Amino acid sequence: MEARGVEELRTYEEINKKIKSGDAIVMTATEFIEYVGRYGLEKASKDVDVVTTGTFGAMCSSGAFLNFGHSDPPIKMIRCWLNDVPAYAGLAAVDCYIGASSMSETKPFEYGGGHVIEDLVSGKEVELRAEGRVTDCYPRESIETTVTLDDINQAILVNPRNAYQRYNAAINSSNRTLYTYLGILLPNYGNIHYCGAGELSPLYKDKDFETIGIGTRIFLGGGIGYVIGEGTQHNPQNQMGTISVCGNLKQMSGEYLKGAVFYRYGTTLYVGIGIPIPIINKRVAVSAALKDSEIFTNVIDFGVPSRNRPIVKKVSYAELKSGKVEINGMEVKASPLSSFKYAANIAETLKKWIEKGEFLLSRPVELIPNYREFKPLIIKRRELIVKDVMTKEIIIGKLTDSIKDVAKKLTERGIDHLPIVDSENKLIGIVTSWDLAKAIAQDKKELVDIMTKRVITAKENDLIDTVVKRMEEYKISGVPIINDSNHVIGILTTDDISRKLVRRRLL
Repeated sequence: MEARGVEELRTYEEINKKIKSGDAIVMTATEFIEYVGRYGLEKASKDVDVVTTGTFGAMCSSGAFLNFGHSDPPIKMIRCWLNDVPAYAGLAAVDCYIGASSMSETKPFEYGGGHVIEDLVSGKEVELRAEGRVTDCYPRESIETTVTLDDINQAILVNPRNAYQRYNAAINSSNRTLYTYLGILLPNYGNIHYCGAGELSPLYKDKDFETIGIGTRIFLGGGIGYVIGEGTQHNPQNQMGTISVCGNLKQMSGEYLKGAVFYRYGTTLYVGIGIPIPIINKRVAVSAALKDSEIFTNVIDFGVPSRNRPIVKKVSYAELKSGKVEINGMEVKASPLSSFKYAANIAETLKKWIEKGEFLLSRPVELIPNYREFKPLIIKRRELIVKDVMTKEIIIGKLTDSIKDVAKKLTERGIDHLPIVDSENKLIGIVTSWDLAKAIAQDKKELVDIMTKRVITAKENDLIDTVVKRMEEYKISGVPIINDSNHVIGILTTDDISRKLVRRRLL
């Protein structure tokens, strides 16, 4: 196998010399693709010294180390909050780490660590509250004050996982709306959400990691940052590589660090990252010339509550960016969660910095690995699933039953939920004791008028915790258990769950 990072066409020293003299030929990734299309790869790789990239999207694995200096008398912080957002204070006395996805204790799902970082960078005052453990050298027990970025000694943006090479797109096959880290997914294949900048994506422009590694100087949050290693969940052999990055928060801009909220999921931070790709050899040039139509990702079904969610379709970024993807003969609307406008602005800004001689390239101390074993978390204790708890002796009703028939079944059997099936024994609705009470109050005569037609269901291999959360979300006390053919094979109620859990504790 040919060695990575071989500087066959030009060296870093030669490129930096041209940058200093103003002679470097720099193009954004989009411009380079057009240049290759016009003049061919051979000429483009000889003519162009650097290709700039950009991405701007939600990067939940982001955060900042902050040092506040010592108060008088001093405090050893063991718990810390910034604008009521918990920060990790298990460091030195007055250091903390604020994570982008940490949520406010008073305004959860509205404000979080990402917003704190944006507020600091934007020059706003932030309320600092901390509790300490009293010692002889740290006699203060608590503190409340306000700080700005200027008041803080060091503010270092340190992001363990950023700039995914590509990102799986998301769709939802289930019959309920899902609230995820890829936004709101409508039921029954209602929409697709996707991330990443496609042909501007920094890590896809050097997809074998021949120029990106520890010490690579980058555009980060509107300032200059550095790659400090591979990112967590780095999976380069599947084009899902990531990087860890850091930079001085005091040099960054609120324009390229934006706190955000994913409705009913949580908070995050949108981060702007741009990486210069030196065209050191032909392989790098080939990668830098990849178009949206040549960069692919998978549409994953989030309607399946599993780590191994099924792939619905493999699509190119060109298809995603068209706004519509064909799924099962239907045109499904596709929407980006990343900003292509900001990604293009970042690539253009980085290009200008280099052309002005304000940004030199750095040779990595060590390249990011292009292969890494990707390990899932193995649960070594057996967890309760639905079939462990559900009632398998089910009582069902037919659409031809009268309301009186249904009431008789519920009272005779001492149950509160009656699934209603069609002539093929497929689930079409459910009637509860509450529905019967409403029927009497409203003088309803037909079963079809009182049953719930949009039924919340579960599968026998679903985790109990997952189903309980679903029941809480919809404020219901039971769900029919169905198989893949929509036949009712059981029912799970809060009583079933309580009895099983109590029995487990007693044993």
